[in-house]
Amino acid sequence: MYELANIFFLVFHSALIVFVLFGWMWNKTKKANLVFLLLIAFSWFVLGIWFGIGYCPLTDWHWEVLKKLGHRDLPSSYFSYLLKKITSIEISSKAADILTVVFFFLAFIASIFVNFIMRRKKSA
Repeated sequence: MYELANIFFLVFHSALIVFVLFGWMWNKTKKANLVFLLLIAFSWFVLGIWFGIGYCPLTDWHWEVLKKLGHRDLPSSYFSYLLKKITSIEISSKAADILTVVFFFLAFIASIFVNFIMRRKKSA
């Protein structure tokens, strides 16, 4: 049961990250992309007040599953976990946090641009 949950979180969370980073590129997904970016910002900065800045419930739930499977010393960053799992490359938590924030804000800026600025240009 926990192994199935582990696979679910690995696939779902990874797919969500890819969508958040690139979903602004297509007209059919750009609004949903912005909604997910705003939900992530809410989680990181509002829920983060209580759980720690950068809090992600998916990471929290996945860590619980991994702990039930006997994993210990899990990184604080899901990005560093994925990077090590997929490529065997290890980076520091600080580097992972910086890259996560940079990629998030680049995707957020791109999403704002295509959802609002490009739309104004088309209607003008």
